[in-house]
Amino acid sequence: MATEIKAPAFPESVADGTIAAWHKKPGESCKRDELLADIETDKVVLEIVAPADGVITDIVKGEGETVLSEELIGHFRAGEVAAAAPAKAAPVQQTAAKPASEAVLSPAARKAADEHGINPADITGTGKDGRITKEDVLAFAKSKPVVAEVPVVEESAPAVAKPSASTPAPSAPIFDGERVEKRVPMTRLRAKVAERLVQAQQTAAMLTTFNEVNMKPIMALRAQYKDQFEKRHETKLGFMSFFVKAAVEALRRQPVVNASIDGNDIVYHGYQDIGVAVSSDRGLVVPVLRNAEDMSLADIESTIRDYGGKARDGKLSIDEMTGGTFTISNGGVFGSLLSTPILNPPQAAILGMHKIQERPMAVNGEVVILPMMYLALSYDHRLLDGKEAVTFLVTMKELLEDPARMLLDI
Repeated sequence: MATEIKAPAFPESVADGTIAAWHKKPGESCKRDELLADIETDKVVLEIVAPADGVITDIVKGEGETVLSEELIGHFRAGEVAAAAPAKAAPVQQTAAKPASEAVLSPAARKAADEHGINPADITGTGKDGRITKEDVLAFAKSKPVVAEVPVVEESAPAVAKPSASTPAPSAPIFDGERVEKRVPMTRLRAKVAERLVQAQQTAAMLTTFNEVNMKPIMALRAQYKDQFEKRHETKLGFMSFFVKAAVEALRRQPVVNASIDGNDIVYHGYQDIGVAVSSDRGLVVPVLRNAEDMSLADIESTIRDYGGKARDGKLSIDEMTGGTFTISNGGVFGSLLSTPILNPPQAAILGMHKIQERPMAVNGEVVILPMMYLALSYDHRLLDGKEAVTFLVTMKELLEDPARMLLDI
């Protein structure tokens, strides 16, 4: 008896998804928990795995088609093997590369292959059951002859999540000496991010206020204890945990910054769920530190580290990116000296961190070179007045320049 293969139940914040890729064909055998298909939503890529050893009998929803929550996408028959399995070839033939259409890639590997113009059939996978990983693609790209690396794609072009029938094969571009362009469809995540950013600018009365922080005290504290911290907690001590702790305390003192607008109502949140913007291959994602007010520095650092790894591997769940009452974005990791971050609706404010830059500063009538960082707070002026926003940012500055304040609650 055939078993229905359905899309997973999407949360209320996700309306639908798109079949990004089928990794098995009808009549093809698969093992229990083997990857069958990828469904791309506005936030994450969801993996559909085989419920048991068996065979895909038919596919109802093909690649590129839109699916709803728990919608039927195919059928699976447990306990069977492929009816027309070919006879075993000589050992030397078993290592032959699969055709590009049969190569099994993770979503990150497929994106990397498209970016480098690599045919997946040329790559030998080292993952489970011969699956091609992103590391396999990057290693193959480095080993390619220079002549094969001539194709150049604009860095700003978004990466396609999967090859499609309407898109030319990236492995065989045509160059005639003219300027080259490559057109690829926008991913659902990129499209959703674009929609939300435009929405934020059109619906909120957004304003940004700035301040600067002397990072010397935190840098000295970190240098003194980072080795002991890592040995004790098995995670590195970074700067983000200090900013999260300072933000939690500043939000307690200015609860309106932690609020949001719902229609004509103001919703005040009695908890601090801090979103941390993370850049991934698929675009910007914002996983949330739940109840950050109850987290230690070590908890914050280890959780952010785990989120970073999941973002790179496309493993962040929808629950991990849903909600949040306040967001911190660190453009400084890319060298940004100053920026105006855009709100993450329906939140009322977002904090932008930046590059630590040594600058001459006047201290007690003398010029001193100090490691300084600009802070930017973008906020919704419909909810926050300048007084609350500036007071919040000044509180952040005071706590960061004297970390003992966070311990003493003063």
